[in-house]
Amino acid sequence: MPDTAKLGLPLVAPAQAQKHVTVNEGLTRLDALVQMSLVTIGETVPPSSPAEGEAHGVGTPATGLWSGQDGNLAIFANGGWVFLAPQAGWQGWSGGTRVQFDGVEWIEGAGALSANGAGFVHRTLEVDHAVQAGATSTVTAAIPANTVVYGVTGRVLSDVGGATSLEVGVSGSNNRYGSGIGVTSGAWLRGLTGTPLAYYVDTDLVLTSTGGTFDGSGTVRLAVHFAELSLPRA
Repeated sequence: MPDTAKLGLPLVAPAQAQKHVTVNEGLTRLDALVQMSLVTIGETVPPSSPAEGEAHGVGTPATGLWSGQDGNLAIFANGGWVFLAPQAGWQGWSGGTRVQFDGVEWIEGAGALSANGAGFVHRTLEVDHAVQAGATSTVTAAIPANTVVYGVTGRVLSDVGGATSLEVGVSGSNNRYGSGIGVTSGAWLRGLTGTPLAYYVDTDLVLTSTGGTFDGSGTVRLAVHFAELSLPRA
């Protein structure tokens, strides 16, 4: 009996014995595909100890138990791997980012995609930064190259010592994303860029102390919210 056209679910044949086996296999596949969460995208080596129900977007060239399954979805079900060919438009999540299959590959954060993978991609990168001692503390390459930044948000996870407040910005614009930000646990910032700003090289975020000098204590969680344009494939 053929599988269903869209999700590849097995169908029960007329007068089939042990129909529950086929039905359960279909439910297992649905459990992995609906609200899909991909553990990895592009990996070529199967994990050594997969969990029941986990799914992966297989990379190229696949090896081991994934050999010959380049580009397919690998779902660990009933103690073994089940493989399905994704179709253009399938969506899921990977590491907290929405992903979409464009017919060839999985695109992270895609909002709109052309037939050849050119897309308008929205992403958020988050880092927990241990504040360094001194007048400033640098988060190296926090802003990726060739992106348009809408803003930076953050929260103080543990008290920052030595300053009465802090600023968040970049070299040459210390307070671009916020000033007068509290230094005690729970303080937060929401720094919006009035006009979305393009960065053409990897760029550091800089925390600047005010009312004193950082003493090297405290942690700040920072998130950069940005868009990037993915290139069409040749």
